[in-house]
Amino acid sequence: MANKINIFKQFLVLVSIFAFNTVWAYEPIDKDPNQSEVHEEATAEKHEAGHEEAGKFNAGKTIIEHVADAHDWHLWGHTSIPLPVILKTDKGFDFFLSSKFEHGHASYQGNYNYRLHEGNIVVYDDLTGTVDEEATAKITDFSITKNVAAMLLSMFLMLWMFIKVAKMATKNRGKAPSGLQSWIEPLVVFVRDDVAKPSIGEKRYEKFMPFLLTVFFFIWINNLLGLIPIFPGGANLTGSISVALVLAAFTLVITFVVANKHYWQHVFAMPGVPIPVLIILTPIEILGLFLRPFVLMIRLFANITAGHIIALAFFSLIFIFGEMHAGLGFGVSILSLVFTVFMGALELLVAFLQAYVFTLLSAIYFGAAVDEGHDVHNHVDDHHH
Repeated sequence: MANKINIFKQFLVLVSIFAFNTVWAYEPIDKDPNQSEVHEEATAEKHEAGHEEAGKFNAGKTIIEHVADAHDWHLWGHTSIPLPVILKTDKGFDFFLSSKFEHGHASYQGNYNYRLHEGNIVVYDDLTGTVDEEATAKITDFSITKNVAAMLLSMFLMLWMFIKVAKMATKNRGKAPSGLQSWIEPLVVFVRDDVAKPSIGEKRYEKFMPFLLTVFFFIWINNLLGLIPIFPGGANLTGSISVALVLAAFTLVITFVVANKHYWQHVFAMPGVPIPVLIILTPIEILGLFLRPFVLMIRLFANITAGHIIALAFFSLIFIFGEMHAGLGFGVSILSLVFTVFMGALELLVAFLQAYVFTLLSAIYFGAAVDEGHDVHNHVDDHHH
């Protein structure tokens, strides 16, 4: 019965993370008409120069396209899985597949004339070759993007994993774990004994376990999936600033909800501190409440995204030097391959480490919020250092 209750709690946490991440998963729509494609009335010289420039490998653009969210799931070459586009406008909803855009080379006529521009859906005027800024501002994008699809995939994967392991644990009670249980149970015990109990306390850690386990496995699994270059991997979900923001926001909200009077007393009026000092210290403490989850967000976003960018940069060197000379490109490819393999091995460690650090710091913040006996902030700082 207890296992079923914990699974239900983890399911609620998972659905909540998915729901809030979905709201934040979309990048703002580009409303700058000056960033549109080349106008049809461009001169022949500019058109020819554009073709010459387009033939060159653009490392920066390639890297950004791979780490950014997208409206389709790229497989290989020009092959990709189209994803549902859901747009709310002042004229109603539009539903269609992203394949209608033909990778940004075509428009789709719905309530407005839509076009994919630099990863964002805009209202496009084909006659003038410009973005209709006013109409674009009326669009709300609820599309199932690559990151949202990756969230759905990881959510079902985690539900299957948790439910299966819980059933196996109930069935094999008193026996040595086997199969999937032998892989997952040590991680669950690790989060419980090395993260939750020391940070929150023996008496208070249990109610935080569903969130801590969910956020640990959510980050870890999506970090690993992000390292797989082919479907169903390749999505930079945990490297999205919006996803990291939502995860950090959950930690902040839970901390505020469970915080006791001792916690708030140390924030607003630390005992034994003179009033003149409190005038300076209290604003710093209040600022610290929001800086902690902000640091959680930046740490996760920066570390995961940086790893992907470095690996892609090594691959880009092959094409950059290859344009100079084929033999040079081949020589650099060997070096790039070695560095990429090294980075891949390092990213496997980072994938686990970032999940662990995020979960540990969240547990420390929870422990500080429910602590009743000693200086809360010393407790946090000691764990942090």
